[in-house]
Amino acid sequence: MSAGDQGAQGAERTLGQLVASATAEMSALVHDEIALAKAEIRQDVKRAGIGGITLSIGGVFALFSLPVLSFAAAYGIHNLGLGLAWSFLIVGVAFLLLAGVLSLFAVSKFKKVKPPERTIASVKQTAAVVGTVKPHPRPVSDQAVGVARSSS
Repeated sequence: MSAGDQGAQGAERTLGQLVASATAEMSALVHDEIALAKAEIRQDVKRAGIGGITLSIGGVFALFSLPVLSFAAAYGIHNLGLGLAWSFLIVGVAFLLLAGVLSLFAVSKFKKVKPPERTIASVKQTAAVVGTVKPHPRPVSDQAVGVARSSS
């Protein structure tokens, strides 16, 4: 089909046909964009799921390695000439100190958490505006049927 044929065919179409065609094409475009977005999101969710599972498995292995490494550290200190009980005590105290430092860090972060002040102010302002709004009076007609409302 040449450009002249398309121009002649376009000239023969009515305004309603052009609007219907444009609407159908716009609808198809929107549907295609939604399908593309779904496909991209599906891939991202799959990658995030695989990443989360992998991270969880790594965390389990790290958790299982902690007692082994603790024993290795205690026996390593023992090989330096300290008694076995003192070696395990040193490793235990080191873990307690690490837990204390991490707890202090967490508490400092929790203290910085604040309520969403702008959202609260906006909700209060909206509630104040809505509270002052009065409903529009509706005209009463002879054909209006009353609706029974429950008091609950």
